[in-house]
Amino acid sequence: MAKEGTEIAEETEQMIDQKEPDNPVSAAVDPKEMRAVVLTGFGGLNKLKVTKKPMPEPQRGEVKIRVKACGLNFLDLMVRQGNIDNPPKTPLVPGFECSGIVESVGENTKGFEIGDRVMAFVNYNAWAEVVCTPLDFVYKIPDDMTFSEAAAFSMNFVTAYMMLFEVANLREGMSVLVHSAGGAVGLAVAQLCSTVPNVTVFGTASPFKHEAIKHSVTHVFDRNIDYVPEVKKISPDGVDIVLDCLCGENTGKSLTLLKPMGTYILYGSSNMVTGETKSFFSFAKSWWQVEKVNPIKLYEENKVIAGFSLLNLLFKQGGCNQVKTAVQKLLSLYDQKKIKPVVDSLWALEEVKEAMQRIHDRGNIGKLILDVEKSPTPLSTKEDILKNID
Repeated sequence: MAKEGTEIAEETEQMIDQKEPDNPVSAAVDPKEMRAVVLTGFGGLNKLKVTKKPMPEPQRGEVKIRVKACGLNFLDLMVRQGNIDNPPKTPLVPGFECSGIVESVGENTKGFEIGDRVMAFVNYNAWAEVVCTPLDFVYKIPDDMTFSEAAAFSMNFVTAYMMLFEVANLREGMSVLVHSAGGAVGLAVAQLCSTVPNVTVFGTASPFKHEAIKHSVTHVFDRNIDYVPEVKKISPDGVDIVLDCLCGENTGKSLTLLKPMGTYILYGSSNMVTGETKSFFSFAKSWWQVEKVNPIKLYEENKVIAGFSLLNLLFKQGGCNQVKTAVQKLLSLYDQKKIKPVVDSLWALEEVKEAMQRIHDRGNIGKLILDVEKSPTPLSTKEDILKNID
């Protein structure tokens, strides 16, 4: 199942790497400054800009990382719009994950040395040339893992793994319905399901993605149609696990598909995003469409409803040890060639607006990566690349 995604990733990186200049970064670099993407206020794409910021230095227990690549997630789009609970104050540097090389360590920081290749979670500030983050959120990466793969690994595979194995207790012979099956988490879910015998994976995705992901999932359906009867034609009793990043009307539909002892997990709410800026109407519509759950009905039907937020688990709930264990297991699967991140495309920091538009349009198959050392691609070349990606 991972083979199809691997080919997409390698072809994309080759196409873009061929266009990169040998020296993408200006020679005149102030050692006390760095480039970073800054969100100046909540709203549209015009709120993003690349500017110089003071270079951070590691505090006690922190690791300073020279960033090579950053992951771009749908959550980053929602942050830009201010479409999250308790949004931070702007201006801020977005981004929650990156990969790179350890440049220095703070006091009382053990386990890492200068030059180590790592990936890391960051509580914002990832979209920059340099980040500092506590050592508990930093992990060494295998020698054969590229920096773009590492930036596509942490958020998506840890989320997929913990939902499947920690929350839903995936076992042999079970069935899983995953929405947005062509996205980075959806593809990670499919790869992880393939490590368990006889797991059936149902996926919903935009029609143009079906060809690319048909080898990753057992059955794929158009996300724009009523998939409930289609799933029941194949599995009349429904499914054991539903992984929902959409919310809205999909919540009720997904619950009707759950078998007794089945688990529904909400891990996103992308249906709230319709336009470039936050829409109260979209928020209200999504909220209104969510089926109001009666606990007595759950008790009678033996169904489980759960939620999962990796960033809250890490940064607010002290779950770094649980996440570290998941990362170790995932890296073991990577070493065994059983899983491999799928990279949709690479973008320069200066191209963040275009990258974010691509994810807003649901045009990606796999992960969008900000390549810190990449220069912006000329428009004509970029259009050719995107045609090949699509």
